Amino acid sequence: MTAPPPSPSSIPPPTAIAAALGKRVFGQPEAVREVSVALAKKLANLRVGNILLVGSSGSGKTTLMRAVEELLASDPALALRSTVVRIHANVLGEEAQSGGAGERVLLRLLDRAREQLGPEAPVERMVAQASHGLVFIDEVDKIRSRAGDEVQVSGLRAQEALLTLIENEAVPLRLPEWAGGGTVAVDSSRLLFVCAGAFEGLYESVFRRVVQGAGEQSLKKTTVTETGRILEEVSFSLREWLRSEDLFEYGITPQFLSRFDAVVVLDPLGEAELFKIFAESADSALRQSRAYFASQGIKLEMTEPAARRLATEAARQPRLGARALKEVFRRVIRPYEFDPQHAPGLADGRLRIEVADVERGLAGGRDDAATSSGGWGV
Repeated sequence: MTAPPPSPSSIPPPTAIAAALGKRVFGQPEAVREVSVALAKKLANLRVGNILLVGSSGSGKTTLMRAVEELLASDPALALRSTVVRIHANVLGEEAQSGGAGERVLLRLLDRAREQLGPEAPVERMVAQASHGLVFIDEVDKIRSRAGDEVQVSGLRAQEALLTLIENEAVPLRLPEWAGGGTVAVDSSRLLFVCAGAFEGLYESVFRRVVQGAGEQSLKKTTVTETGRILEEVSFSLREWLRSEDLFEYGITPQFLSRFDAVVVLDPLGEAELFKIFAESADSALRQSRAYFASQGIKLEMTEPAARRLATEAARQPRLGARALKEVFRRVIRPYEFDPQHAPGLADGRLRIEVADVERGLAGGRDDAATSSGGWGV
């Protein structure tokens, strides 16, 4: 049993999907476009290649997948064509020890299909729903087949188990008791896999390869300032230099990597992107803190210069990406959160954070004085 094909009018084009995803994912246009095209093809019930996302922690990989989930769940016309599960790669590594990694993925899809269709739906319909799923595997770099010269057996088995799902069109699945037990064949050819990982150390290894091969001089760029001063700096982009051999060396087997039609390297987040995430993202630490103060009857505000100062500080920790915003903001807001009703600078139920307050928080100062001029409500 297969899901009925959707009418063309009910399938959003990639541009519309990208616009929706872009409301939550900042600074990653290539990743958004790639996922949008893949999703549009999948919703049209077409075969689509799997995607591998390579990006540092906090660059937006998980946020992108959550945005896909929300987009599909928000549209009734697509709700029954959007069985999505997210699985941590370490879980697959553990399951691979007993040979059950692939089955774990299918069972998660089946459970999700049951939630969507209701427990009274025919099991055959649930299986068909699950077979059209979208599987997001986070931290796929944790199932590498080796680390240096050491073979990682669990990682190798996990990659092999996923290959079974990706390659085969009739994968045996032992049904749980609630589904009546027994074994059914699941057509996995329509599954879409989006795997993501930080791939710690990959940047450095590729940089070393490039320097040893082409020399550091090939990476240097020369610019001339308005005053005529000549500046020379090394410019290296992982996206530009990454090769399949680098991923093989990292521990992704050639057989596994060949099942991904696209390898997308996410960009490091700069100050502009971090500021936008902090000011506009639905998941930003600022919005969460504002909700906390609102529960205490206080309106929290932050001036734009103060928010930009936070973004500048967070950008100094490129390996953390957007996660650096939470760490930096916590240092600033923590003293205010402990005793909101007596927070320095609180006036008429409003608490305004200025640049001076940010500087004190970053410096670890305990000055209770707070300015309260001019505001910008984020």
